[in-house]
This record gives sequence, C-alpha cells and structure tokens, in this order.
Amino acid sequence: MQLLLPEGDRAEKPVPERIIALRALIEYHNRFYYQMDRPEIPDAEYDRLFLELQQLEKEHPELITRDSPTQRVGSSASEKFAAVLHRAPMLSLENVTTGSELREFDRRVKRALGTNDELAYFCEPKIDGLAVELVYRNFALTLASTRGDGITGEDVTANVKTIEDIPKHLEGENVPAMLEIRGEVYMPVQAFQEMNRQREENGEPPFANPRNAAAGSLRQLDPGITAKRPLSFFCYAPGVVEGGEFLSQEDFLSKVQEWRVPVNKMSRKAAGIEEAVAFYHEMLEKRESLPYEIDGVVIKVDSFAIQRELGEKSRSPRWAVAFKFPPRQAVTTLKEVISSVGRTGVITPVAILEPVEISGVTVSRATLHNWDEAAAKDIRIGDKVLVERAGDVIPAVVKVLTGERTGKEKILVPPEYCPECGGKSVHIAEEVALRCMNLACPPQIRESIIHFASRNAMDIEGLGEKFIEQLIDTKAMKSVADLYYLSREDFNRFDRMGEKLASKLLAAIDESRHRDLWRFIFALGIRHVGEQTAKTLAGAFGSLENLERATVEELMTIRDIGKSVAESIRTFFDNNGNLETIRRMLEAGVSPAVQNRNIGGKLSGRTFVFTGSLTGLSRDAAKELVEKEGGNVTGSVSGKTDFVVAGKEPGSKMQKAAGLGVRVISEEEFLELFENR
Repeated sequence: MQLLLPEGDRAEKPVPERIIALRALIEYHNRFYYQMDRPEIPDAEYDRLFLELQQLEKEHPELITRDSPTQRVGSSASEKFAAVLHRAPMLSLENVTTGSELREFDRRVKRALGTNDELAYFCEPKIDGLAVELVYRNFALTLASTRGDGITGEDVTANVKTIEDIPKHLEGENVPAMLEIRGEVYMPVQAFQEMNRQREENGEPPFANPRNAAAGSLRQLDPGITAKRPLSFFCYAPGVVEGGEFLSQEDFLSKVQEWRVPVNKMSRKAAGIEEAVAFYHEMLEKRESLPYEIDGVVIKVDSFAIQRELGEKSRSPRWAVAFKFPPRQAVTTLKEVISSVGRTGVITPVAILEPVEISGVTVSRATLHNWDEAAAKDIRIGDKVLVERAGDVIPAVVKVLTGERTGKEKILVPPEYCPECGGKSVHIAEEVALRCMNLACPPQIRESIIHFASRNAMDIEGLGEKFIEQLIDTKAMKSVADLYYLSREDFNRFDRMGEKLASKLLAAIDESRHRDLWRFIFALGIRHVGEQTAKTLAGAFGSLENLERATVEELMTIRDIGKSVAESIRTFFDNNGNLETIRRMLEAGVSPAVQNRNIGGKLSGRTFVFTGSLTGLSRDAAKELVEKEGGNVTGSVSGKTDFVVAGKEPGSKMQKAAGLGVRVISEEEFLELFENR
C-alpha cells in the first residue's frame, strides 16, 4: 500500500483540511521509515511534503499543534524494544538545498548573535544510516538506544555491542565519568552489495538500500542476527557529559578519536560560510566514490558556547543545518523486462528503461531483484516507474506510479525455461529466487568448475581459477565433465605452460577420478548440500545411483535432511542436463568410492562441535576420526549436540554449550575416546 495525496487536493482543500491531511500522510510515512525500516516514498518526496506542512504552519501559526510532525522528531519507539528516555533530546536538522539557502542560514545565525564577523563552522558528510546514542559510565558502554521520537528511543544495547567499530570500553586520558556519544550506524556500500548478493543467492529478499539494511539489522530482536551483519559507526556529537568538558565540535571529535571512537576523516573546520559551501561541492563530487552512502553534508557552528547561546527550536537546533544533495531518483518508462542468469543460476528480471539521466549518468537498465518482488510491487511493462541510483549499486526500480497507468500495461510472466541453456527454471520451496539447476548452463560453468576442483570437493591440486578461465576461454571446457577429457594439447595452448606443469595438472585430474563419494556429491554443487550433508548422503545411500533414484520422502528420512534440502536434491537429479554431465564423467572413468564408515562404531549417532585451535591434530583429521566411528561433526551448537571439543582460545560456542547443558571436553579427553579402538 502507498498512501499519497492527489495533486488536485493541494489547491482545492481549505488550509486546515490540507494541514490535517499532510500530518496524517507524514505520520504514515514516519512509521514506515522509522519503525518498519521500509520507506514507501523517496526522501525527496517526503521532504517536499514536510516543507509544505512547515510553510502552511508558518503562514497559519494558530493551526500549529504540539503533536504535529513539525514539532517533534521521527516516530514513536517500537514496542518490540524497551523504552529509553534520552537525558537531552536527540533533535533533527532543518534542510537546505541550495547555496543561497545556506547563506541565509548564516545570516540568521549572525543576526541572532548580533555580529557581522565570519563564524567558524564544522562540516561533516551526512551519513545515511540510523542515529543512535551510546552511554559510557566509568569507561564502559552501559546503554545504547535509537533516536526514536527524539525524546524516547529503543534499547538496542545488546545489538550495538556486536558492532566491531564501537568500543565497549573507552581507553585514554581524561575520559569523562559519564559520556553520551551520538552517531550514525551505517552499512558500507561494498558490504551491502555483498550481503544482498548472498541474500539473493540464498533465495532471500534483498534490502532496498544501505540505510534500510543498517536500520533493519540494528533493530533485530536477536543480537545474533545483528552480529552477522556488516555494520559500522561514525560519531558526530556529544549528548550529556559529566566530569569533562569540550570547547567545540572540533575539540570533541579530536578527543573521542583518542579514545578509539570512530569519526569521519572527511570532516573539517570551515572559516566562514563560503568554505562550507565549497565543502558541500567537494563532497557532492566525491559522493559516488565514497565507501558509504551520504545524502548531503551537515554544517554546524563549531563553538559549543555559541551553540548554547543560539539554542534550539522544538525539533531542530538553530546552530546547524543539513545541506541535502539532489535526489538520485528519476521517473521513466519501463519498456521491457529480460532475464539475466547469474553465476549461481539465479534468474533475475532486468528492467529495460527509456533512458533517463540520474546524477549525471544515463540509466537504461535497472534490477527488479527477483520475480516475487516484481510481482509484489505489481510492476508491469509500460509502467511509469521511479528509478533510484545509489553510488555503485545497480540502479533499481523502487516504485510504480500506478496512477499513470493507461490500461495497456502488460503483467510480467516469469520465464518457464532458462534463457541461456533452455533448462527448466525451478522455484525451490522457501526461496524467492527462480533458478536454473543445469550444471552446463554457460553463465554457471566457471563457478561450477572452480567449486568442483576446490580442495574440499574433488581436490584437483594446481587447477586454480586462472587455468580454469583459460580453459573456458579457449573452448577446451564447456561443462564440468570436460575436465576428464582434457589433453596435453589443451594445456599447451597456455602461455608459459611447460611440459612438467602440464603433466602435473593432468595427473591431478586423473587422481581425482577416485575420490570419496561424499566429495563427488559435494562437488556437484547441489543447492543446500554442504560437506556434512554430502557425507550424510554418501553414508546413507552408499552409491551415486541410489542417491539419484531417491524420492523426496526417502531423503527426508535421513538425519538433518529437511524438506527444502530434499526437494533441492530431487530437483537437481531431475534435470536431464545434470544427468548427462554425470554420465559423461562416469564414462571418462570417474568412479566415486564410498568412504568406509563404521555404522556400529563407538560414536554412532553422536554429534560433535569443535571450537578453538587443536594442537595435536588438524581439524580435518579430528573430523575424520569422528566420522570413521559413526559420529557426525557440525559447525554450530544446538540441543542435538553431544560434545563440544574445546581447543586453545575457544570462541562463543563454549557459552552456548553451557547455556544448553552440552558437555564440553578438552582435546585430550577427545583423543581418549579413540584409544584401544
């Protein structure tokens, strides 16, 4: 649902009604932005509505009410978290969008101070993230909260303590006895892109932008989820301070850096408003190359004494403004949707657009992320759409302008077959991604071969990415099976490939023909089948032929094999292209051997987890000992774990084991289990 006001309402409604409608609309979007972390309209559209309400209230002050969005910050704190009352309000900032508006701000400040002298300002990039307050008492981080409505925030202490950037203890000289630090939690652009790539590969919906990703990650009920998200932090201001004093913004940021609190290195002091304008243009030029998202710059009076003299309004200080960048969004027409196949087989819808310029770049293509999301947004060919370009992030369609429809738009239909290889596309249960499961699909070949030859799979020593890419480029390989049909002549085409190295690579390939069955199963790259699952399958079915014939129901009888894994395995072997690839490998002499597993061994049915470093043997050797006696090794502690083996410097698995009552044993006790075997 998207709540919008018809254009005609702005001119036709009486002022009181328009103000009421604007307040309701802004409150609606505040909830989506601050509480749900999924805004429905662009920032520029929200700012336009807010400015309109401010202007109307300025013209009609008798209509201002205490609960108007212009009189407070953000939105109410979510009931999911404990409430935190800020000792000093966390205010918002007024926006300016032109140099002339910034100069007018400078004139207002000077009038209030009764001076014509140039003022020192402090200029900072405006990080697009989530504002938080950190409270340090006697050096230790004791409380962390979101801004909320500026008066009351949400207690996110446990989550904030998982962010590596944020010190849990302040170190250094002259640290105040109590110090409130305010700053922005954000997600770096590269980390955001990688996380979204992983989410799409895992069949999870991607985040819309780094700001939403940061806010959603910090406001998780489970701190363990937050800990897995790549969050960072920049400090930008003090709150209440006891037992210490700062003279200026420059002084504050300089001192907290000494105490290991991260601050933005791009920030600097400006001698007068013209230097502040120059800083804005410098940051605008650097915007696309920065490793984090910024949507403008913040200009503050540097002196804290002058800040106190100027004071504050109901929701913003009189001594600072946000100089916002132009929006990186534009409206255009969606002309066509094509399918793109990624390296893991995900079939992604790509929008072909009427070319439009956004931030000086012509955009003609945009991602729709996945077919489920495109359907949820009701995106149709011929629609007018809002497109957003953020840094190096691929442009994305963020909204459909449904009010612009003519009735001629065409509903999107997901492809039934892979556009690259013609294999049937598959929608695996509990995933949003549409996939091609064919091992021989051209876009997937490189990754398939790299995985197949890797150490934990078929372990083809020396056959690295560089050689694999050359084999593909020279057309010597078009599928994984071609590995076992390579000749010396295929390698002799490479630059600097001597006879000795070619012989070594061919020997390594030949040796891999007789690897254990579990390695072969893992090497096939079946969705959701990792090393441990491959070992379980090899032990349960005994041969590749038995696994190929297994039904979903039969697969689900195996320990730790759930419905989604079983369906993924069945889908893989139902693909004729995959069966043909396997057939060619078997004909080339590949003969996977079943690893001898002592089903009735002394550890049969027992599950082990290792933590810390072992000194007497490698982790792989320890796993092999367990598995040969019928046991299992997993990577995480659960209620089904029987033993946690603690080596040197054990990690958090020890604490989890203690909480679940799982027995923890030393490396020596572990080795004693295998004596006299």
